[in-house]
Order: sequence, then structure tokens, then C-alpha cells
Amino acid sequence: MNKLGIHSFVWTGSSVQKDLETAIQVSSDLGYKLIEFPRLNTKVFDVAALARLLQSRDMGVAVTMGLPPDGDISSEDLEKIARGEALLIEGVAVARDLGAKKLGGILFSMHGKYQSLPTAAGWRNSVDVIRRVAERAKQADVTINLEIVNRFETNLLNTTAQGLKFIEDTGSDNVFLHLDTFHMNIEEASPADAIRVAGRKLGYFHIGESYRGYLGSGTIDFDAAFDALLDIGYTDYLTFESFSSEVVDKDLSITCGIWRDTWKDNVALARHARAFIEERFASAERRRQVTRTV
Repeated sequence: MNKLGIHSFVWTGSSVQKDLETAIQVSSDLGYKLIEFPRLNTKVFDVAALARLLQSRDMGVAVTMGLPPDGDISSEDLEKIARGEALLIEGVAVARDLGAKKLGGILFSMHGKYQSLPTAAGWRNSVDVIRRVAERAKQADVTINLEIVNRFETNLLNTTAQGLKFIEDTGSDNVFLHLDTFHMNIEEASPADAIRVAGRKLGYFHIGESYRGYLGSGTIDFDAAFDALLDIGYTDYLTFESFSSEVVDKDLSITCGIWRDTWKDNVALARHARAFIEERFASAERRRQVTRTV
């Protein structure tokens, strides 16, 4: 398993150039082949310089983002929808200029807890915007990957089945699912079955523990998840995501409820995650070979 990624929030909650460069370097030194950056403030870092550093390290990059309340494309407020679409277009441009092939995250709604059910009109508004953004992204050789997250972070897409219906409604061949073991553990009746249902529409995958800490120390059934990924022939990146109040991004802490230290030593955490994923994935491959041998 050589397509392993890591989220930059393991290293820093900053958008400052030197911090982002350090995150790239330490990720590469630890054997990761991709780094995931959240939507970054392009006013405080040099996109071209980061792209050159990534290339020199032979590192892939993915960009993820969530929309703010005043950019909620699933609302019925035309100003919010327009602002959200502009932010998504900006995200596509940043991804393209960094050399990323994927834009993922909560692209279809506000990232946060809602106080009401989604509306049919809001669903249509979101579908329409994503359809337009996906066409623009296609021209930039960037795929759109909709992260299916738990009920406390969106009211629109909480399950794989909802995500597939949304993609069908866009009619786009450039929109995929971005699944995450942490969120699936909350919302899916069977995370492994949901992966199988996603099939070829799975474009990006997050590996995270049930409490956001060390892999294998919580309640996620990673063996079942890896078996399912092999069943659908998924060969793209698996990106490790873990949050702790040790590394703080204020907005993320509020939205995702990161109120305690789930770890303190991020280097030890990242080393463990890589070894864990590689060993468990190799075990899944061995199981698959044995059960299919006549």
C-alpha cells in the first residue's frame, strides 16, 4: 500500500508558508506520498513555491474545504449561493495550481450543525452549483469529491446512498464520493457495505479512528473497511486524518468539537498510522488471496 496520505492538521493549523513547507517535508520524510491541505488563505502563502516543493519531494496533494454559513449553496438565499459557488471555484483554482487532482470535503453545504431539515429547493440549488463547478473542475483536471459527514457537520449528505443520489442528480461524470471511516462509523448501518455500494464512485478515502486518535485504539472495524475497499478495486489514496487540541485550528475546533488532546506527539502518531494502515491492508490482501484460492 504505497498510496498513503496524511492531513496537514496533524502538523499545523496554520496557512503560513514555513509551516506548510514543514508539513510537506515531515510527511515526506515519514514515507507519506500525499499531503492533504484544507482550503488555504492564498494571501499568506506562495502557491507556486509549494507546488515546486511538492514536486521536488515527489508528493501528491489533495485540497479539501467546507463552506461557511454565508456561502451555503444548499440554502435558498441567492447571495449565499453565489458566494459559495465563488469559493468552490477558488478552491478548484488553488487545487489546480498546487498540482492537486482532487478537491474534496463538504462542498455541497455549510460545514456545521443545522437547526432544520434540508429543503427540496436547497437540494436542487446545491446540485446545480456542484454541476457547474464540476464542469469547471474537469477543465482543470480536478475531480470533485463530496465528503459524506455526520449529522453534526451537515444536514444534506450523511450517508453513501444520499451521496450517490446527489451525484446522479448532477448528471456529472466528474463528481465522486469522499468517504471517511470516522463519519461512516456514526451514520452508516454497515460502513463496509456502504463502501461496496459506493463502488467506482468512490474517489477519495479518509482513515480515522472513532475518537480521532491512534488507529486501532478505538471502535472502527478497519479490517472490514479494507476488505470492502479491495472488493471494489479501490487503488487510490488512503489519507490518515486525526485531530487533537495539541494542534489548533480555531474554526475546525469549533465545527468538529476538537476539545481535548487525543495525542501529543504527532510524529509518533504519524509513524504508527502508516505502519498500521500498511499492515492491516496487507492482511486484507492476504485474506482475499486465501479465500479466492481453489
